[in-house]
Amino acid sequence: MIKINVISKNNNWLHYIKKPNNYLDKKIKKLNSKVKEFKKNQIFFTLLLSESKEIKYLNKKFRKKNKATDVLSFPFYTKKELNKKLKTDKEIYIGDIIINLNKIKNKRVLKNFKLEFDRLWIHGLIHLFGHDHKKEKEFYRMSQIEKKYLKFINA
Repeated sequence: MIKINVISKNNNWLHYIKKPNNYLDKKIKKLNSKVKEFKKNQIFFTLLLSESKEIKYLNKKFRKKNKATDVLSFPFYTKKELNKKLKTDKEIYIGDIIINLNKIKNKRVLKNFKLEFDRLWIHGLIHLFGHDHKKEKEFYRMSQIEKKYLKFINA
């Protein structure tokens, strides 16, 4: 079962998602009910709701990229390490995700804020599970999982 810790230091998020904790708890509950792999363990992660200045700082500090981005993920384990942990540990903290409000609201073609927000945190979560998109094959696999999870949480 996945559990999420939501941190928001910025009240601007509340203009778009009134109660981020409640909103995400409902989405996680749907995901937990659909993905059988999540039923054996308690899987925890943190989601920081941020803006450009903070995410730019984190991107520069940890990835050596001096620019703001829409989402950052900091997995605690590689895919292989996580698979071992899932077999031996009941409770696992898998990492942190940071999402940039400014990048969502400033998208040129933004039809639905919450849908874009969901896409970003799901993308970050899949990174926490050890997936990446450096190669085309990995990109395809990751986007298949994203589509599946988005379908589950928006059903």
